[in-house]
Amino acid sequence: MKNLSLSLLAAIFILASCNNDENSNSEPEVVVNENPGTFKEIGSITIGGEAAAEISAYCEKTKRLFTVNNSGVNQIDVIDISDPTKPLKIGQINLAAYEGAANSVSVFDGKLAVALESTVNKQGNGKVVVFNTSDYSLIKQVTVGALPDMVTFSPDGKYIMTANEGEPNTDYSQDPNGTISIIETSSYNVTTLDFASFAGQAEALKRDGFRISKFAKTSFAQDIEPEYITISDDSKTAWVTLQENNGVAKVDLTSKTITAIYPLGLKDYNTAENAIDPSDSDDKIAFNPWKAKGLFMPDAISHFSANNVPYFVTANEGDAREYTAYTDVKRMKNMKLDATVFPDAATLKLDANLGRLNLVADMGDTDGDGDLDEMVSFGARSFSIWNGNTGKIVYDSKNDLDKKAHELGLYDDKRSDDKGSEPEAVYVAKMGTQNILFVGLERADAFLTYDVTNPNAPQYLQTVKTGDAPEGLLFIPASKSPTKRSLLVVSSEGDGTVKIYQPDLK
Repeated sequence: MKNLSLSLLAAIFILASCNNDENSNSEPEVVVNENPGTFKEIGSITIGGEAAAEISAYCEKTKRLFTVNNSGVNQIDVIDISDPTKPLKIGQINLAAYEGAANSVSVFDGKLAVALESTVNKQGNGKVVVFNTSDYSLIKQVTVGALPDMVTFSPDGKYIMTANEGEPNTDYSQDPNGTISIIETSSYNVTTLDFASFAGQAEALKRDGFRISKFAKTSFAQDIEPEYITISDDSKTAWVTLQENNGVAKVDLTSKTITAIYPLGLKDYNTAENAIDPSDSDDKIAFNPWKAKGLFMPDAISHFSANNVPYFVTANEGDAREYTAYTDVKRMKNMKLDATVFPDAATLKLDANLGRLNLVADMGDTDGDGDLDEMVSFGARSFSIWNGNTGKIVYDSKNDLDKKAHELGLYDDKRSDDKGSEPEAVYVAKMGTQNILFVGLERADAFLTYDVTNPNAPQYLQTVKTGDAPEGLLFIPASKSPTKRSLLVVSSEGDGTVKIYQPDLK
Protein backbone atom coordinates (compact mmCIF):
# COMPACT_ATOMS: atom_id res chain seq x y z
CA MET A 1 0.00 0.00 0.00
CA LYS A 2 3.02 2.28 0.06
CA ASN A 3 2.22 3.64 -3.39
CA LEU A 4 -1.44 4.38 -2.81
CA SER A 5 -2.41 8.03 -2.62
CA LEU A 6 -3.52 9.53 0.70
CA SER A 7 -7.02 10.14 -0.64
CA LEU A 8 -7.36 6.52 -1.65
CA LEU A 9 -6.02 5.36 1.68
CA ALA A 10 -8.51 7.55 3.48
CA ALA A 11 -11.32 6.11 1.41
CA ILE A 12 -10.63 2.51 2.35
CA PHE A 13 -12.16 2.08 5.74
CA ILE A 14 -14.56 -0.06 7.70
CA LEU A 15 -17.81 1.60 8.69
CA ALA A 16 -18.37 1.48 12.44
CA SER A 17 -20.99 2.52 14.93
CA CYS A 18 -20.32 5.61 17.05
CA ASN A 19 -18.66 4.08 20.09
CA ASN A 20 -16.23 6.57 21.59
CA ASP A 21 -14.81 5.81 24.98
CA GLU A 22 -11.75 7.09 26.80
CA ASN A 23 -10.62 3.57 27.58
CA SER A 24 -11.91 1.35 24.78
CA ASN A 25 -9.65 -0.33 22.23
CA SER A 26 -12.36 -2.25 20.42
CA GLU A 27 -12.86 0.10 17.48
CA PRO A 28 -12.70 -1.37 13.96
CA GLU A 29 -9.64 -0.08 12.17
CA VAL A 30 -9.44 1.93 8.99
CA VAL A 31 -7.20 0.12 6.54
CA VAL A 32 -4.51 2.81 6.48
CA ASN A 33 -0.90 1.71 6.41
CA GLU A 34 0.49 3.84 9.24
CA ASN A 35 3.76 3.53 11.12
CA PRO A 36 2.89 3.39 14.85
CA GLY A 37 6.40 4.45 15.83
CA THR A 38 6.21 7.84 14.13
CA PHE A 39 3.61 9.89 16.04
CA LYS A 40 4.18 13.63 15.71
CA GLU A 41 2.34 16.62 17.16
CA ILE A 42 -0.02 18.17 14.62
CA GLY A 43 -2.21 20.38 16.83
CA SER A 44 -2.35 21.93 20.30
CA ILE A 45 -4.63 24.08 22.43
CA THR A 46 -4.27 25.50 25.94
CA ILE A 47 -7.55 25.76 27.83
CA GLY A 48 -6.27 27.04 31.18
CA GLY A 49 -3.60 26.59 33.82
CA GLU A 50 -2.91 23.74 36.22
CA ALA A 51 -5.73 21.15 36.36
CA ALA A 52 -7.31 22.58 33.22
CA ALA A 53 -6.90 19.51 31.00
CA GLU A 54 -7.12 16.25 32.90
CA ILE A 55 -9.15 13.82 30.80
CA SER A 56 -10.68 14.13 27.32
CA ALA A 57 -13.31 12.12 25.43
CA TYR A 58 -14.13 12.30 21.70
CA CYS A 59 -17.46 12.31 19.89
CA GLU A 60 -17.34 11.09 16.30
CA LYS A 61 -20.76 12.57 15.50
CA THR A 62 -19.77 16.14 16.32
CA LYS A 63 -15.96 15.88 15.83
CA ARG A 64 -15.56 17.37 19.30
CA LEU A 65 -13.40 16.73 22.34
CA PHE A 66 -14.92 17.10 25.80
CA THR A 67 -12.18 17.95 28.30
CA VAL A 68 -12.35 18.23 32.09
CA ASN A 69 -11.34 21.73 33.23
CA ASN A 70 -10.85 22.26 36.97
CA SER A 71 -8.49 25.23 36.68
CA GLY A 72 -10.39 27.75 38.78
CA VAL A 73 -13.59 26.74 37.00
CA ASN A 74 -15.89 23.74 37.19
CA GLN A 75 -16.72 22.82 33.64
CA ILE A 76 -16.23 20.61 30.62
CA ASP A 77 -14.57 22.49 27.75
CA VAL A 78 -15.77 21.63 24.25
CA ILE A 79 -13.08 21.61 21.55
CA ASP A 80 -13.78 21.34 17.83
CA ILE A 81 -11.19 19.09 16.16
CA SER A 82 -12.82 18.79 12.74
CA ASP A 83 -9.42 20.14 11.70
CA PRO A 84 -7.10 18.54 14.27
CA THR A 85 -4.25 20.84 13.24
CA LYS A 86 -6.32 23.77 14.49
CA PRO A 87 -8.28 22.69 17.58
CA LEU A 88 -10.75 25.39 18.62
CA LYS A 89 -12.64 25.79 21.88
CA ILE A 90 -16.29 26.37 20.96
CA GLY A 91 -18.11 26.09 24.27
CA GLN A 92 -18.31 24.71 27.77
CA ILE A 93 -20.68 22.84 30.05
CA ASN A 94 -20.93 24.49 33.46
CA LEU A 95 -21.22 21.90 36.21
CA ALA A 96 -21.89 24.12 39.23
CA ALA A 97 -25.61 23.44 39.15
CA TYR A 98 -25.00 19.72 39.68
CA GLU A 99 -23.19 20.20 43.03
CA GLY A 100 -20.22 18.23 41.79
CA ALA A 101 -16.72 18.56 40.34
CA ALA A 102 -15.71 16.55 37.29
CA ASN A 103 -13.08 13.83 37.50
CA SER A 104 -13.64 11.96 34.24
CA VAL A 105 -15.59 11.89 30.98
CA SER A 106 -16.61 9.31 28.40
CA VAL A 107 -18.63 9.44 25.15
CA PHE A 108 -20.81 6.95 23.31
CA ASP A 109 -23.18 7.56 20.39
CA GLY A 110 -23.68 11.26 20.99
CA LYS A 111 -23.92 10.98 24.78
CA LEU A 112 -21.36 12.43 27.19
CA ALA A 113 -21.07 10.88 30.66
CA VAL A 114 -19.36 12.96 33.36
CA ALA A 115 -18.25 11.58 36.74
CA LEU A 116 -18.82 14.16 39.49
CA GLU A 117 -17.57 14.00 43.05
CA SER A 118 -19.81 15.86 45.49
CA THR A 119 -18.87 19.47 46.25
CA VAL A 120 -21.33 19.50 49.16
CA ASN A 121 -19.54 16.63 50.94
CA LYS A 122 -16.63 14.93 49.19
CA GLN A 123 -17.31 11.75 51.17
CA GLY A 124 -20.96 11.73 50.07
CA ASN A 125 -22.31 9.92 47.03
CA GLY A 126 -21.26 11.26 43.66
CA LYS A 127 -23.09 11.46 40.36
CA VAL A 128 -22.90 10.56 36.72
CA VAL A 129 -24.46 13.30 34.61
CA VAL A 130 -25.23 12.51 30.98
CA PHE A 131 -25.41 15.22 28.30
CA ASN A 132 -26.16 15.38 24.60
CA THR A 133 -22.91 16.06 22.73
CA SER A 134 -24.56 18.22 20.04
CA ASP A 135 -26.35 20.81 22.18
CA TYR A 136 -25.05 19.98 25.70
CA SER A 137 -28.58 19.44 26.97
CA LEU A 138 -29.03 17.31 30.08
CA ILE A 139 -30.20 13.75 29.49
CA LYS A 140 -29.97 12.18 32.95
CA GLN A 141 -28.47 12.48 36.44
CA VAL A 142 -27.64 9.27 38.30
CA THR A 143 -26.36 8.76 41.85
CA VAL A 144 -23.29 6.52 42.23
CA GLY A 145 -20.82 5.80 45.03
CA ALA A 146 -18.56 8.24 46.83
CA LEU A 147 -15.93 10.11 44.82
CA PRO A 148 -16.32 8.62 41.34
CA ASP A 149 -12.79 8.96 39.95
CA MET A 150 -13.32 7.44 36.51
CA VAL A 151 -16.26 6.85 34.20
CA THR A 152 -16.48 4.80 31.02
CA PHE A 153 -19.06 3.43 28.63
CA SER A 154 -18.85 -0.26 27.76
CA PRO A 155 -17.88 -0.88 24.11
CA ASP A 156 -21.47 -1.88 23.27
CA GLY A 157 -22.90 1.18 25.03
CA LYS A 158 -25.17 -0.84 27.31
CA TYR A 159 -23.38 0.15 30.50
CA ILE A 160 -21.72 3.12 32.13
CA MET A 161 -19.25 2.18 34.87
CA THR A 162 -17.63 4.30 37.55
CA ALA A 163 -14.73 3.57 39.90
CA ASN A 164 -15.73 5.24 43.16
CA GLU A 165 -12.58 5.84 45.20
CA GLY A 166 -14.30 6.59 48.50
CA GLU A 167 -11.41 8.47 50.11
CA PRO A 168 -11.77 9.47 53.80
CA ASN A 169 -11.80 13.03 55.08
CA THR A 170 -8.67 14.27 56.80
CA ASP A 171 -9.53 13.03 60.32
CA TYR A 172 -11.18 9.79 59.14
CA SER A 173 -14.47 10.76 60.78
CA GLN A 174 -16.00 9.91 57.39
CA ASP A 175 -14.61 7.06 55.34
CA PRO A 176 -17.07 5.72 52.76
CA ASN A 177 -16.67 2.32 51.17
CA GLY A 178 -14.77 2.16 47.92
CA THR A 179 -17.26 0.96 45.32
CA ILE A 180 -17.95 0.25 41.65
CA SER A 181 -21.19 1.46 40.04
CA ILE A 182 -22.77 -0.13 36.96
CA ILE A 183 -25.45 1.88 35.16
CA GLU A 184 -27.72 0.26 32.56
CA THR A 185 -28.13 2.88 29.83
CA SER A 186 -31.49 1.49 28.73
CA SER A 187 -33.11 2.40 32.05
CA TYR A 188 -30.38 4.25 34.00
CA ASN A 189 -30.81 1.76 36.81
CA VAL A 190 -27.72 1.67 39.02
CA THR A 191 -26.04 -1.22 40.80
CA THR A 192 -23.28 -0.16 43.22
CA LEU A 193 -20.95 -2.91 44.43
CA ASP A 194 -18.67 -2.81 47.48
CA PHE A 195 -15.96 -5.22 48.61
CA ALA A 196 -17.33 -6.29 51.98
CA SER A 197 -17.76 -9.91 50.82
CA PHE A 198 -13.97 -10.18 50.36
CA ALA A 199 -13.15 -9.21 53.96
CA GLY A 200 -12.72 -12.87 54.93
CA GLN A 201 -9.96 -13.16 52.32
CA ALA A 202 -8.00 -10.20 53.68
CA GLU A 203 -5.14 -12.15 55.24
CA ALA A 204 -4.67 -14.40 52.22
CA LEU A 205 -4.73 -11.39 49.90
CA LYS A 206 -2.14 -9.58 52.04
CA ARG A 207 0.18 -12.58 51.92
CA ASP A 208 0.16 -12.26 48.13
CA GLY A 209 0.99 -8.56 48.22
CA PHE A 210 -2.40 -6.90 48.53
CA ARG A 211 -2.17 -3.70 50.60
CA ILE A 212 -4.53 -3.10 53.52
CA SER A 213 -3.72 -0.10 55.70
CA LYS A 214 -3.19 -0.74 59.41
CA PHE A 215 -5.23 2.26 60.51
CA ALA A 216 -7.59 0.90 63.16
CA LYS A 217 -10.61 3.02 62.24
CA THR A 218 -11.10 1.62 58.76
CA SER A 219 -12.79 -1.61 57.64
CA PHE A 220 -11.76 -3.76 54.68
CA ALA A 221 -14.54 -2.33 52.48
CA GLN A 222 -13.65 1.23 53.48
CA ASP A 223 -9.96 0.67 52.78
CA ILE A 224 -10.51 -0.35 49.14
CA GLU A 225 -10.03 2.54 46.70
CA PRO A 226 -11.06 1.81 43.06
CA GLU A 227 -9.26 4.07 40.59
CA TYR A 228 -9.63 3.19 36.90
CA ILE A 229 -11.61 0.80 34.66
CA THR A 230 -11.16 -1.04 31.39
CA ILE A 231 -13.94 -3.14 29.82
CA SER A 232 -13.46 -6.12 27.49
CA ASP A 233 -14.39 -5.80 23.83
CA ASP A 234 -17.44 -8.04 24.33
CA SER A 235 -18.64 -5.80 27.22
CA LYS A 236 -18.88 -8.77 29.58
CA THR A 237 -15.84 -8.27 31.82
CA ALA A 238 -14.24 -5.27 33.50
CA TRP A 239 -10.94 -4.92 35.30
CA VAL A 240 -10.66 -2.17 37.91
CA THR A 241 -7.44 -0.93 39.51
CA LEU A 242 -7.45 -0.67 43.30
CA GLN A 243 -4.46 1.63 43.38
CA GLU A 244 -3.70 2.19 47.06
CA ASN A 245 -4.39 -1.50 47.66
CA ASN A 246 -1.96 -2.79 45.01
CA GLY A 247 -4.60 -4.88 43.31
CA VAL A 248 -7.03 -5.27 40.43
CA ALA A 249 -10.67 -6.33 40.73
CA LYS A 250 -12.41 -8.39 38.07
CA VAL A 251 -16.09 -7.66 37.45
CA ASP A 252 -18.74 -9.71 35.62
CA LEU A 253 -21.01 -7.17 33.96
CA THR A 254 -23.70 -9.71 33.08
CA SER A 255 -24.25 -10.75 36.70
CA LYS A 256 -23.05 -7.40 38.10
CA THR A 257 -20.71 -9.04 40.57
CA ILE A 258 -17.09 -8.64 41.59
CA THR A 259 -15.69 -12.08 40.88
CA ALA A 260 -12.07 -11.75 41.97
CA ILE A 261 -9.41 -9.55 43.51
CA TYR A 262 -5.92 -9.98 42.07
CA PRO A 263 -3.07 -9.02 44.43
CA LEU A 264 -0.18 -7.67 42.37
CA GLY A 265 2.69 -8.46 44.72
CA LEU A 266 6.03 -6.65 44.96
CA LYS A 267 8.78 -5.77 42.51
CA ASP A 268 12.40 -6.44 43.50
CA TYR A 269 14.73 -3.53 42.77
CA ASN A 270 17.81 -5.54 43.73
CA THR A 271 18.43 -6.73 40.15
CA ALA A 272 20.28 -5.14 37.25
CA GLU A 273 17.21 -4.96 35.00
CA ASN A 274 15.09 -3.33 37.75
CA ALA A 275 17.78 -0.88 38.88
CA ILE A 276 16.47 2.49 40.12
CA ASP A 277 17.76 5.93 41.03
CA PRO A 278 16.34 6.39 44.57
CA SER A 279 17.91 9.74 45.52
CA ASP A 280 16.87 13.28 44.61
CA SER A 281 19.86 14.83 46.38
CA ASP A 282 22.94 13.10 44.92
CA ASP A 283 23.31 15.53 41.99
CA LYS A 284 23.31 12.72 39.46
CA ILE A 285 21.06 10.21 37.74
CA ALA A 286 22.36 6.71 38.32
CA PHE A 287 20.34 3.50 38.06
CA ASN A 288 21.66 0.79 40.37
CA PRO A 289 20.29 -2.31 42.10
CA TRP A 290 19.17 -1.60 45.68
CA LYS A 291 17.84 -3.87 48.41
CA ALA A 292 14.34 -2.42 48.16
CA LYS A 293 11.00 -3.35 46.66
CA GLY A 294 8.04 -1.57 45.11
CA LEU A 295 4.27 -2.04 45.20
CA PHE A 296 2.87 -1.83 41.68
CA MET A 297 -0.09 0.34 42.78
CA PRO A 298 -1.45 0.97 39.26
CA ASP A 299 -3.38 4.04 38.21
CA ALA A 300 -4.68 3.66 34.64
CA ILE A 301 -5.52 0.31 33.06
CA SER A 302 -6.22 -0.81 29.49
CA HIS A 303 -6.74 -4.17 27.79
CA PHE A 304 -6.22 -6.18 24.62
CA SER A 305 -6.39 -9.78 23.44
CA ALA A 306 -3.81 -12.02 21.80
CA ASN A 307 -4.51 -15.56 20.61
CA ASN A 308 -7.93 -15.38 22.28
CA VAL A 309 -6.40 -14.64 25.68
CA PRO A 310 -7.40 -11.38 27.42
CA TYR A 311 -4.70 -9.19 28.94
CA PHE A 312 -4.79 -5.99 30.95
CA VAL A 313 -2.01 -3.41 31.10
CA THR A 314 -1.30 -1.22 34.11
CA ALA A 315 0.52 2.08 34.63
CA ASN A 316 2.33 1.40 37.90
CA GLU A 317 2.31 4.91 39.36
CA GLY A 318 2.03 4.34 43.12
CA ASP A 319 0.09 6.50 45.56
CA ALA A 320 0.36 7.27 49.28
CA ARG A 321 -2.35 8.05 51.82
CA GLU A 322 -1.59 11.36 53.50
CA TYR A 323 -4.20 12.56 55.98
CA THR A 324 -4.09 14.30 59.35
CA ALA A 325 -5.22 11.16 61.18
CA TYR A 326 -3.10 8.72 59.20
CA THR A 327 -0.13 8.99 56.85
CA ASP A 328 1.47 5.89 55.35
CA VAL A 329 4.59 7.46 53.80
CA LYS A 330 7.95 7.90 55.55
CA ARG A 331 11.55 8.54 54.52
CA MET A 332 13.72 5.45 54.67
CA LYS A 333 16.38 7.21 56.78
CA ASN A 334 13.77 7.79 59.52
CA MET A 335 12.93 4.10 59.89
CA LYS A 336 14.61 1.37 61.91
CA LEU A 337 16.20 -1.40 59.85
CA ASP A 338 16.80 -4.97 60.96
CA ALA A 339 20.54 -5.21 61.66
CA THR A 340 20.81 -8.78 60.40
CA VAL A 341 19.07 -8.11 57.09
CA PHE A 342 20.72 -4.71 56.62
CA PRO A 343 24.17 -4.81 58.25
CA ASP A 344 25.09 -1.73 56.20
CA ALA A 345 22.10 0.28 57.46
CA ALA A 346 24.13 3.41 58.26
CA THR A 347 25.45 3.59 54.70
CA LEU A 348 22.06 2.85 53.16
CA LYS A 349 20.51 5.71 55.16
CA LEU A 350 22.71 8.33 53.54
CA ASP A 351 20.72 10.78 51.40
CA ALA A 352 22.82 9.88 48.37
CA ASN A 353 21.83 6.23 48.76
CA LEU A 354 18.39 5.10 50.02
CA GLY A 355 17.89 7.65 52.77
CA ARG A 356 15.55 9.85 50.76
CA LEU A 357 13.43 7.01 49.35
CA ASN A 358 9.76 7.23 50.37
CA LEU A 359 8.62 3.97 51.93
CA VAL A 360 5.24 2.53 52.91
CA ALA A 361 5.41 3.25 56.63
CA ASP A 362 3.45 0.25 57.91
CA MET A 363 4.86 -2.45 55.63
CA GLY A 364 8.13 -4.35 55.75
CA ASP A 365 8.21 -5.57 59.36
CA THR A 366 7.64 -9.18 58.39
CA ASP A 367 8.42 -10.71 61.80
CA GLY A 368 6.63 -8.09 63.92
CA ASP A 369 9.63 -7.05 66.03
CA GLY A 370 9.42 -3.33 65.27
CA ASP A 371 12.08 -2.98 62.57
CA LEU A 372 12.09 -3.34 58.79
CA ASP A 373 13.00 -6.68 57.28
CA GLU A 374 12.29 -5.35 53.81
CA MET A 375 11.87 -1.88 52.34
CA VAL A 376 8.66 -1.34 50.37
CA SER A 377 8.21 1.78 48.24
CA PHE A 378 5.35 3.27 46.22
CA GLY A 379 4.91 2.25 42.58
CA ALA A 380 6.93 0.01 40.28
CA ARG A 381 8.20 2.72 37.88
CA SER A 382 6.95 0.61 34.97
CA PHE A 383 4.04 -0.70 32.97
CA SER A 384 3.00 -4.34 33.34
CA ILE A 385 0.96 -6.80 31.30
CA TRP A 386 -1.18 -9.29 33.22
CA ASN A 387 -3.26 -12.30 32.19
CA GLY A 388 -6.89 -11.16 32.36
CA ASN A 389 -8.15 -14.61 33.34
CA THR A 390 -5.71 -15.29 36.18
CA GLY A 391 -4.25 -11.94 37.20
CA LYS A 392 -0.72 -13.36 36.84
CA ILE A 393 2.03 -11.11 35.52
CA VAL A 394 3.12 -11.76 31.94
CA TYR A 395 5.57 -8.89 31.41
CA ASP A 396 7.02 -5.92 33.27
CA SER A 397 8.96 -3.10 31.61
CA LYS A 398 11.53 -3.21 34.42
CA ASN A 399 13.36 0.16 34.42
CA ASP A 400 12.86 0.88 30.73
CA LEU A 401 10.61 3.91 31.25
CA ASP A 402 13.04 5.77 33.49
CA LYS A 403 16.04 4.84 31.35
CA LYS A 404 14.37 5.95 28.11
CA ALA A 405 13.33 9.23 29.73
CA HIS A 406 16.90 9.79 30.94
CA GLU A 407 18.41 8.99 27.54
CA LEU A 408 16.29 11.75 26.00
CA GLY A 409 16.97 14.27 28.77
CA LEU A 410 13.42 14.08 30.14
CA TYR A 411 13.99 12.33 33.48
CA ASP A 412 13.21 14.52 36.50
CA ASP A 413 15.81 13.67 39.14
CA LYS A 414 13.82 15.56 41.78
CA ARG A 415 11.26 12.74 41.64
CA SER A 416 13.81 9.95 42.12
CA ASP A 417 13.00 9.60 45.83
CA ASP A 418 9.32 9.23 45.09
CA LYS A 419 8.12 7.41 41.97
CA GLY A 420 10.60 8.25 39.23
CA SER A 421 9.03 9.14 35.87
CA GLU A 422 5.65 8.21 37.34
CA PRO A 423 3.73 6.21 34.72
CA GLU A 424 0.21 7.62 34.95
CA ALA A 425 -1.67 6.60 31.81
CA VAL A 426 -1.87 3.59 29.50
CA TYR A 427 -3.93 2.97 26.38
CA VAL A 428 -3.79 -0.03 24.04
CA ALA A 429 -5.06 0.54 20.50
CA LYS A 430 -5.37 -1.65 17.44
CA MET A 431 -3.44 -0.30 14.45
CA GLY A 432 -3.73 -2.67 11.52
CA THR A 433 -2.71 -6.07 12.86
CA GLN A 434 -0.67 -4.63 15.73
CA ASN A 435 -1.63 -3.93 19.33
CA ILE A 436 0.03 -0.61 20.17
CA LEU A 437 0.53 0.56 23.75
CA PHE A 438 0.88 4.21 24.71
CA VAL A 439 2.30 4.97 28.18
CA GLY A 440 2.06 8.49 29.65
CA LEU A 441 4.80 9.60 32.07
CA GLU A 442 3.53 12.33 34.38
CA ARG A 443 6.94 13.52 35.62
CA ALA A 444 8.88 13.11 32.38
CA ASP A 445 6.20 14.95 30.33
CA ALA A 446 6.21 12.35 27.58
CA PHE A 447 4.50 9.28 26.22
CA LEU A 448 6.23 6.10 25.06
CA THR A 449 4.94 3.74 22.40
CA TYR A 450 5.35 -0.05 22.37
CA ASP A 451 4.18 -2.85 20.11
CA VAL A 452 2.55 -5.37 22.47
CA THR A 453 1.21 -7.71 19.79
CA ASN A 454 3.29 -10.37 21.53
CA PRO A 455 2.44 -9.68 25.19
CA ASN A 456 5.46 -11.68 26.35
CA ALA A 457 7.93 -9.51 24.42
CA PRO A 458 6.80 -5.91 23.81
CA GLN A 459 8.91 -3.88 21.40
CA TYR A 460 9.78 -0.25 22.14
CA LEU A 461 8.95 2.11 19.27
CA GLN A 462 9.12 5.77 20.26
CA THR A 463 9.21 8.48 22.95
CA VAL A 464 7.33 11.75 22.32
CA LYS A 465 7.34 14.99 24.35
CA THR A 466 3.96 16.19 25.68
CA GLY A 467 2.62 19.04 27.76
CA ASP A 468 3.32 19.28 31.49
CA ALA A 469 2.11 16.26 33.49
CA PRO A 470 0.14 14.20 30.95
CA GLU A 471 -2.91 12.76 32.70
CA GLY A 472 -5.12 11.36 29.95
CA LEU A 473 -4.39 9.44 26.75
CA LEU A 474 -7.15 9.07 24.16
CA PHE A 475 -6.72 7.15 20.92
CA ILE A 476 -9.05 8.02 18.04
CA PRO A 477 -9.01 5.20 15.49
CA ALA A 478 -8.81 6.12 11.84
CA SER A 479 -12.37 4.88 11.30
CA LYS A 480 -13.66 7.65 13.58
CA SER A 481 -11.07 10.33 13.04
CA PRO A 482 -12.01 13.57 11.24
CA THR A 483 -9.03 12.98 8.91
CA LYS A 484 -9.52 9.20 8.59
CA ARG A 485 -6.07 8.90 10.14
CA SER A 486 -5.27 7.61 13.62
CA LEU A 487 -4.91 10.32 16.26
CA LEU A 488 -3.62 10.32 19.82
CA VAL A 489 -4.95 13.04 22.14
CA VAL A 490 -2.89 13.84 25.24
CA SER A 491 -4.42 15.97 28.01
CA SER A 492 -1.88 17.47 30.42
CA GLU A 493 -3.04 18.79 33.77
CA GLY A 494 0.19 20.64 34.61
CA ASP A 495 -0.17 23.31 31.92
CA GLY A 496 -3.73 22.83 30.70
CA THR A 497 -2.78 21.76 27.18
CA VAL A 498 -4.48 19.31 24.87
CA LYS A 499 -2.15 18.06 22.15
CA ILE A 500 -2.99 15.95 19.11
CA TYR A 501 -0.52 13.53 17.50
CA GLN A 502 -0.65 11.62 14.22
CA PRO A 503 1.64 8.91 12.81
CA ASP A 504 3.30 8.92 9.39
CA LEU A 505 2.17 6.65 6.62
CA LYS A 506 4.46 3.76 5.81
